[in-house]
Amino acid sequence: MQVLELIIFAGLAAVVLYQLYSVLGRRKGLQPEDRKQAEPIERRPASPERAPEPADDGVELTGLAAVRARDPGFDVGRFLNGAKGAYEMTVKAFAEGDRATLRNLLAADVLASFEQAIDQREAEGRTETVEFFHAPRADLEKAEVAPGDVARVTVRFLAEFRNRAKGPEGESVDDRRTAELWTFERPLKSRDPNWTLVHVDAAEA
Repeated sequence: MQVLELIIFAGLAAVVLYQLYSVLGRRKGLQPEDRKQAEPIERRPASPERAPEPADDGVELTGLAAVRARDPGFDVGRFLNGAKGAYEMTVKAFAEGDRATLRNLLAADVLASFEQAIDQREAEGRTETVEFFHAPRADLEKAEVAPGDVARVTVRFLAEFRNRAKGPEGESVDDRRTAELWTFERPLKSRDPNWTLVHVDAAEA
């Protein structure tokens, strides 16, 4: 009986060993000689960072992203702070008839319309001064890169100020609350960091 059991165990062991050999003896994956023949993966050195470009499918950046792509130094907060100062300076210069200051801030066609209003006011013997109650509120309304590689940004201003006017009929005081859309431009290829007011529109308060 013991001899029979030994014969059976020996047979089973032989079967197990054969199966292990048939599995482990098979070649799995790339062998050393196969790696020599496999096509190597080309690794190109990383290229330096550069400004975003239009995708191959023709999609182009628009809005604020387009402005930042062309001018990485553009900061919305800093721009709006500068726009507030330009707004106050322009409104005060217009009220006081300060043409020299306006020439540094306005595009030619905007300057022409401002000067026309100043000329008419002076011809009527009127003078004005403006006093802001507090700094105007400025919100970014729109940004784009216009044809000719020009950055164009529209700002919505909300302002409260007191207008004092003197004329032949006497003096008047008018407290005003205004809402306007001002559009500024700057050529992106220019080294001059200053923006120019190119358009003014009324807006809802």
